[in-house]
Amino acid sequence: MSFPYRLVATDLDGTLLRGDETISPRTRKALTAATDAGAAHLVVTGRSVPWARHILDALDYRGLAVCGQGGQVYHAGEHRLLTSVTLDRRLARHAVERIEAETGPLLLAAARDGLDGDVLVETGYRVQEGPLPVLPCPERDALWAAPLSKLYLQHPRLSDDVLTKLVRQTVGALVGVTMAGPGIVELLPPGLTKATGLSLAGRRLGVRGAETIAFGDMPNDAPMFAWAGYGVAMAGAHAELIEVADEVTASNEDDGIALVLERLLDGGVPGA
Repeated sequence: MSFPYRLVATDLDGTLLRGDETISPRTRKALTAATDAGAAHLVVTGRSVPWARHILDALDYRGLAVCGQGGQVYHAGEHRLLTSVTLDRRLARHAVERIEAETGPLLLAAARDGLDGDVLVETGYRVQEGPLPVLPCPERDALWAAPLSKLYLQHPRLSDDVLTKLVRQTVGALVGVTMAGPGIVELLPPGLTKATGLSLAGRRLGVRGAETIAFGDMPNDAPMFAWAGYGVAMAGAHAELIEVADEVTASNEDDGIALVLERLLDGGVPGA
């Protein structure tokens, strides 16, 4: 059984995982077949390590994982953080002040750096349901008290798309800005994207971008698609990602990853 790529890079939420945070048996089987054929599987997620670790453990994932929008390379099998990039706190504070001068008050959350970094949330910040641990932060000054991997922004009235556009226009030259999912607009270290961590992990694995097929569903996956040789968007993906994808497959609930991998394992070609 042959496979045309040496690396399969998959986002987690909305891509590899179903809504219940599990991988379907069919997708798991297809990934196993791809790795048996010589490809490595690499998780590339916007989640910081503390918010991704429990999922990777539940999936019995033992390899490298790119977390925190590319800022962290994590060895899941060894529970070890290999690389970590932090957001300059003074720069982040200045960026927030400039944004709020244009938009009015924001609701903030902050992901602290490290394997066990807490996520602090201001009063009113909407946290998605699930087992993700957060700590209330009634005083904004506490957000800047320890090294951060990223900031999360919400606005009481503006949509995610509108907020992302305004933030990019206002501070995009100072910090990285991305939208990772519903209600998840993020400020990152300047120049940091999923492609940053993916290229680092790829070098560790001895794999080039041209040898990689990537799967995703949100705008934060676009840099990963640009780095990879082939990018596949899930059905229902954000329009910004579909615009740059080489192919659109079925949704994460309908084995979209498996459909593509099975075709390639059977000797099909990308885009067929």
